[in-house]
Amino acid sequence: MTQTDTTQTTTTPTNLRDQVRDFTQLRLTDAEEAGGKGANLGEMVAAGLPVPPGFVLLRDCYRYSMQAGDVADDLAEMHRDALTTVADTEKLTEMCAGLQELVARAGVAAEVRTELLDAYHRLGDGVPVAVRSSATGEDGRDASFAGMNATLTNVTGDDELVDAVTKCWMSLFGPRVVAYRASRGFTDVPAMAVVIQQMVASDKAGVAFTADPSTGARDRIAIEGALGLGEVVVSGMVQPDTYIVRKDDLSVLDTRIGHQDFRIVRGPDGQDLTQKLDDDLADARVLDDEPLHRVAELAVAVEDHYGIPQDLEWAIDPEGATWLVQARPITTLGATSAAPGTIIARGLSAAPGTATGSVRILTSPSEGSTLVDGEVLVAPMTNPDWLPTLRRASAIVTDAGGMTCHAAIVARELAVPCIVGARSATSDLVTGELVTVDGTHGVVRAGSVASPTVTTPVAAAPTAVAAEVTGTKIYVNIGMPDTAEAIAARDVDGVGLLRAELILTGALGGRHPHDLIVKGESEQLVQALVDSVGQVASAFGPRPVIYRTTDFRSNEFRKLQGGEDYEPEEHNPMIGYRGCFRYIKDPELFKLELEALARIRESSPNLGVMIPFVRTKWELEECLSLIDDSRLGRQRGLRRWIMAEVPSVVHWLPEYVGMGVDGVSIGSNDLTQLMLGVDRDSEICAEVFDESDAAVMDAIAQIISTGRRLGITTSLCGQAPSYKPEFAQHLVSLGITSISVNPDSIEKARHSVAAAERRLLIEATRR
Repeated sequence: MTQTDTTQTTTTPTNLRDQVRDFTQLRLTDAEEAGGKGANLGEMVAAGLPVPPGFVLLRDCYRYSMQAGDVADDLAEMHRDALTTVADTEKLTEMCAGLQELVARAGVAAEVRTELLDAYHRLGDGVPVAVRSSATGEDGRDASFAGMNATLTNVTGDDELVDAVTKCWMSLFGPRVVAYRASRGFTDVPAMAVVIQQMVASDKAGVAFTADPSTGARDRIAIEGALGLGEVVVSGMVQPDTYIVRKDDLSVLDTRIGHQDFRIVRGPDGQDLTQKLDDDLADARVLDDEPLHRVAELAVAVEDHYGIPQDLEWAIDPEGATWLVQARPITTLGATSAAPGTIIARGLSAAPGTATGSVRILTSPSEGSTLVDGEVLVAPMTNPDWLPTLRRASAIVTDAGGMTCHAAIVARELAVPCIVGARSATSDLVTGELVTVDGTHGVVRAGSVASPTVTTPVAAAPTAVAAEVTGTKIYVNIGMPDTAEAIAARDVDGVGLLRAELILTGALGGRHPHDLIVKGESEQLVQALVDSVGQVASAFGPRPVIYRTTDFRSNEFRKLQGGEDYEPEEHNPMIGYRGCFRYIKDPELFKLELEALARIRESSPNLGVMIPFVRTKWELEECLSLIDDSRLGRQRGLRRWIMAEVPSVVHWLPEYVGMGVDGVSIGSNDLTQLMLGVDRDSEICAEVFDESDAAVMDAIAQIISTGRRLGITTSLCGQAPSYKPEFAQHLVSLGITSISVNPDSIEKARHSVAAAERRLLIEATRR
């Protein structure tokens, strides 16, 4: 299947008048020249459906402008090259920027501009219009580029219109569009028609599907609506109302009222204006019975005309007239045959919450550019290289992994639902199908499933309650600096674990640190750490922030750019070349980390350093010597911590304290793994992994007891205290100094610890 004819003929100026056509001059058969969007609008006008007036610049206007600007050949060559680089996100982005620059350089040819403005003036003087891409191959039965190419609303005036058309043409070469084009086998040089349509001053707007896209049911219509312009619905910026209507008699089967904090309207200056909505409007029903019936009626009329299920956009003006502004075939019907609410995948609950979205199955982080914001990421497993993609997902589902795997840790910090260890999710689910991920219960359900609501008796308004105060400090675990400011504003006493790995891979754009070092870019690495870690230290100051130096595991970092040159292949990397031992064998990166920390502490002395995975005394001696010899080691007041993850720490801790360690953080995940001999990332052995096992608890008790006796800080990084009150009480009774949890558990942990402290005080009083 090809997207366009590769033959690039030059359109002569004498023919251009025929290349700018009013909607009334177009039919569905003109889709090759007018694009799917333009041809559909002409078809609806011919069918007598209410469509705002407008016209289309056919694709030859684009071709003529590119040839007149002497960029057509370069565009063809660069586009062919770009299609071969879709697996390399960075290179694809760079090439697409070059393609778009060529289009902008050519712009709208003078002859095309004349015809464009003549058609625009026929609509009226200074009429606000929507300018929409209508690329050949869009909005067909086999593929939909919906939302990928540019749409500009409330465009007014000659110059603004010409600029908007250029931007539409440039959007032909956005990275997402090129990647999608490659995935659909569209390999020929693309060309674009552009729709110019008079704006409807929308009082209400939205979309309608003449078959329920969540279930595939063709006997009902699904309608979504919001206040103001419909862009807020199409782009997913608000939670719209959803109405399910029976197709045969237009009776309403279900109504779900959404929530809309703002709407977009046309402002006095003709530009889009965002208006904040008060609580009454935010939760008000958008469509009453009469306008809902009219939208459903038009939806049926559109499907009757085309003979197949349609996805259409509608708008209602302030006078109550209903308009159709777009229609296209539904391309994803039948993606799932399961009834809505049916469980179609199961796994371990790794991060709580519920999210609904379309599935996107990816097998490699290099495919991350194809994930659209808000989709559900389904992958075999993740590692730090997946972070940019994970940030855009509404939920995460992985085939492998346990409660402490990379996906679980990142999801809890991002506060997105996550299920791990789902075994066969990548084969059971289908890209494009609508699902609801219930991270709380570890299940994926077909379709859009509303979260259960709980009805409680009406009670008097509660009086303000002061935050609970605890003697045991509640710290937080952080791995992404951009979340620091929001987390620092919560009831938390500091950062007990600032993970270097996520920060480093995010700051360096997926390059292996040694790739920068060997290329003479060490200062870039140091500055990236200063910027990222400094952001966290500043947000929490003067509260303590404990930075855990990079705990490389070869399997996680081997896939980073250049990683194969520096990472060994290990059969069991979890207990391999990592932590303290790595620093003394390969001190170059460690020294750069220490330099970054020294610079940060000049303005944020609340920053401390923590060494992970300490196995033996001699390792730590050499590692502390590296710190002492650095600029960081010569700064006053530096707090030196170690992670207690290896059981040998129970024996060696007094020696460690004698060497200058003044804080220990129990990494309960690794400690449990090594005490019980169970892979913490194994979904098969998940039931064996138990932080509260007697052997693990005995080791924790000995560490805390030694810490108290020697007067150092003792902490624990783990989730168990937040969901196991008895675990929290035991830690408090042992005299632990602090507990550090993920952001989603701060309040639960504080409550559990406060309750444990109260019980201990009561028992002491009774004794």
